[in-house]
Amino acid sequence: MEIFKQTNFDFLGKKWPFIGLSLLLTLAGIVSLAIKGGPKYGIDFNGGALMDVNFIHRPSAEQIRSAVRQKISGEIEVQEVTSNPREVLISTGVRDERGLQVVRNDMLSALNTAFNPNTGGKLDINTIGQTALVDALRGALSKTGGLSDDAIGSLANRILEYRDTPPRSGLIGNLNELSGIPGMTPQILSAIRESFFPGQFHIGRVEIVGPKIGADLRQQAINVVLIALGAMLVYIAFRFEWIYGVAAVVAVFHDTIITIGLFSLFNKQIDLTVIAALLTLVGYSMNDTIVVFDRIRENLRLGMRGSFRDIVNTSINQTLSRTVLTSGLTFLTALSLYLFGGQVLNGFSFALVVGIIVGTYSSIFIASPILIFWHDLAEKRRRNARLTATPVENRARVSAGSVKGIKTAK
Repeated sequence: MEIFKQTNFDFLGKKWPFIGLSLLLTLAGIVSLAIKGGPKYGIDFNGGALMDVNFIHRPSAEQIRSAVRQKISGEIEVQEVTSNPREVLISTGVRDERGLQVVRNDMLSALNTAFNPNTGGKLDINTIGQTALVDALRGALSKTGGLSDDAIGSLANRILEYRDTPPRSGLIGNLNELSGIPGMTPQILSAIRESFFPGQFHIGRVEIVGPKIGADLRQQAINVVLIALGAMLVYIAFRFEWIYGVAAVVAVFHDTIITIGLFSLFNKQIDLTVIAALLTLVGYSMNDTIVVFDRIRENLRLGMRGSFRDIVNTSINQTLSRTVLTSGLTFLTALSLYLFGGQVLNGFSFALVVGIIVGTYSSIFIASPILIFWHDLAEKRRRNARLTATPVENRARVSAGSVKGIKTAK
């Protein structure tokens, strides 16, 4: 399928604005990384804890930060989730090897102290887990009687299912909402009111990574990216010529540096999902570049007329439809993930969106001009070599003519 047929755009004539943009983005990213002391790593690489919290009425970031700091020392970061006005991500710079449950309890205690005061000994229906809820219901309903352990377990499951199903997403604003749950009688609801209260927040996922594991993961991620680039350089040098491999790897380095720089400029964290996106982009950008290079090689074998620059420009035009179809559809998918994928996929989708844009134009405006530059440099060297050899060749022709004249005279 071809969207564009027999196009003749002068892509290489427009290369300087794109090269200038690349230099500007690269410089801005490097300056940002230097000022901030390197990329902003997530807990996967830095070590620490991450808690996803939904509030009925979300406090300010500074209020949440101050509350958590009462229990956990070190850097506390509170990130508001734009797609959900009630949700925040709380990150802590935990540096020891404390267990997940210990960190969760510390953060829960800090949030309860600040936002759920004077509970009167009641249990929070919005933060309680299944086992604790079953035990609490068994104690609360012991006076009512008539419910077996299986019935209490089923009731607890229905309460949690109601609580955790969107749009509530873990938040019950009023215990009277539970009256619609199957099996909920007025006597049971009254007993629940005496033992539970609806808290102001719900804790979602909690993650913790130790500092040693984080450092190991960070080094492994760097090694994986470098190995991938090195392997592709060897492959392209073997399949084409070494300069093709150099041009392709320079373009991929260009894509990776700009993407990481934009993460620093927009203050986004780099975690394992972002590394997965970067590796995807390395392969995607390399594939896009190889398609153009393969068409250049094919046109050279067919003996296409014109300068090398014209052949490269024609090859880019011939692959334009394929580039628009693959890059365009992939970009729309990545953009959808970025807009609607939620906070967990935000870094991954941002890297894909940026990488697809940068990787597509780098194949045309970065990798191809490197080939042309090297070809022109090689041609210039060959011309200089011929000009240097010309006087010697002329003297040889004169000497040969003189010898021939002597033989004729004889």
